Amino acid sequence: MALALARSRRGLKTLVVGRPLQGEGRGRFLPGLLVVGVPLVLALAGPLFAGDAGPRGTSLTTGCGHWLGTDFIGRDVGRQVLLGGRSVVLVALASTALAYAVAVPLGFVCALTRRGWVEELLMRPLDVLLSVPSLLLILLVAAVIAPGPAGLALLVALVSIPDAARIVRAAGAEAASRPAVEALRMQGESWTRMAFGHIGRSVVRTLAADAGVRLTGALYLVATAAFLGVGVAPDASDWAVMVDRNRTGLFVQPWAVVVPALLIVALTMGGNLLVDAALARPGSKGKHA
Repeated sequence: MALALARSRRGLKTLVVGRPLQGEGRGRFLPGLLVVGVPLVLALAGPLFAGDAGPRGTSLTTGCGHWLGTDFIGRDVGRQVLLGGRSVVLVALASTALAYAVAVPLGFVCALTRRGWVEELLMRPLDVLLSVPSLLLILLVAAVIAPGPAGLALLVALVSIPDAARIVRAAGAEAASRPAVEALRMQGESWTRMAFGHIGRSVVRTLAADAGVRLTGALYLVATAAFLGVGVAPDASDWAVMVDRNRTGLFVQPWAVVVPALLIVALTMGGNLLVDAALARPGSKGKHA
């Protein structure tokens, strides 16, 4: 128990220092960085290089000075790609961060409490929210109040909280049952130190893996909502809107659909590769060999 208590007192030091990538992690990091780097750079820095809108050309054509052709209303696809990623990326990142900002404290409270009614009070409303399909809930709210990008981020965060809170609670409950936590209770340590100093350090790998999946789900919901016209204008410069509005001309001018779709896929795939690389244990490659 003394050894466990000594380990718990180190808090989050291990998380800050971290471990060098080894084995499979090193092999996945560079491909993941390359895959996710292209859409991220385009999304964040693209508007700086988009320039002014030139004269519109013929709808859904290639060439004529437009290196990726034109979209359904004659706008340059290359410029729309540079402008269209920021909303998708920022809304997905913001919604994921908001979801965890609520789910982590809720999950830790449920994991550490010894009062059953507290857990019931916090988790049962989330179960009700979990029973409603995420996209259906977003569409129902959008039918009453037209959300902008900020509203869409809040909606995606809202539907992500129940899943994330249950993951945090399940992972935290196992860590909270360890002797180290009982030792911390006997020492009179604060709830914050137990939750974020010991339990947080114990479940960080589980939460990191879930964060990769959660970000992918957020990207899916944001892109689907934009595809359906929720949170963005019908002619907005948005990758998902580009896929929706130009799909009728897929076989005439495919770049207006294929390029934004591939960028969305690259975001999700590259993000998961980076998470896998960060979670790869040292020496894991040798174990699988």
